[in-house]
Amino acid sequence: MDIPGRNATLTIVMIIAIHNLKGTVAALVVLVTFSTSCLAQQADLRDEGALLEQLAESSPEQAMALDRQLQALWAQSGSASADLLLERGREALDGGDIDAALDHLTALTDHAPEFAEGWHVRASAFFGMERFGMAAADLEHALTLNPNNYQAIYGLGLIFEIIGEPQKAYDAYSRALAIHPHHEEVTNAVNRLKPQIEGAAL
Repeated sequence: MDIPGRNATLTIVMIIAIHNLKGTVAALVVLVTFSTSCLAQQADLRDEGALLEQLAESSPEQAMALDRQLQALWAQSGSASADLLLERGREALDGGDIDAALDHLTALTDHAPEFAEGWHVRASAFFGMERFGMAAADLEHALTLNPNNYQAIYGLGLIFEIIGEPQKAYDAYSRALAIHPHHEEVTNAVNRLKPQIEGAAL
């Protein structure tokens, strides 16, 4: 499924924007895989609501630990087979084998459709293949199941930015920043788009 307008002629500005986002696209895939690579070490999982409240009021240093706890919490499927598929999907993404990752993660979403992280990580595979429509659909599904996942919101913002929807991208980034005010990539994205959005409003 393609995003409407995907086949429209790109302007020079859009080409430059996509070129500048290449590193960000790669970084997103790495971030998704790295952020939960040490989940087994996170034993002290607490209530999601309490963690989110603390994150909103945290210092940058505290936010790092809270982020790790939230990522660990969201990666708990409650099923050994689903956990294995998630692990294999992440390993394939980390190794650059996107096709294998997509196979594992599609099996995961089929096996555990209520597990938000399965959809989130599969979106990363589609994103890495530049299948932005499929990635956006998976991110929206993940956010239906877990609306507080600021990483998924950030990914959706990146897609909006790539396809030339700066206002939607800015709104997504702002939404993510409201949940995680010390998220470096989201902060950079907001600062990158803010002059363009404010200029358009004049």
